[in-house]
Amino acid sequence: MPLVMIVTRDVADRYRGYLGSLMLEIAPAVYISPRMNQGVRSRTWSVLTDWHTTEPRGSLVMVWRDVNATGGVGIATLGTPPRELIDIDGLWLVQKPL
Repeated sequence: MPLVMIVTRDVADRYRGYLGSLMLEIAPAVYISPRMNQGVRSRTWSVLTDWHTTEPRGSLVMVWRDVNATGGVGIATLGTPPRELIDIDGLWLVQKPL
């Protein structure tokens, strides 16, 4: 069960309450869970995605250890500004859309 970290920016207050009930807020808008399994991580991200779809404000980034992903890190993002993650020779690079 790997460490999961979620960082929020300019989102509604309900995100803070929800994430605070599941994870430890180590800094403003930065949440971690040292032992969150894949099922809980998926359900948590599903809730955040549903909320962000109905109220598309701010942004969220979730990272976790994933040995099968580029660089051994799984990354999920929601919100603005939009970024595209590109795998170049086993490294993540970030590209802004044109």
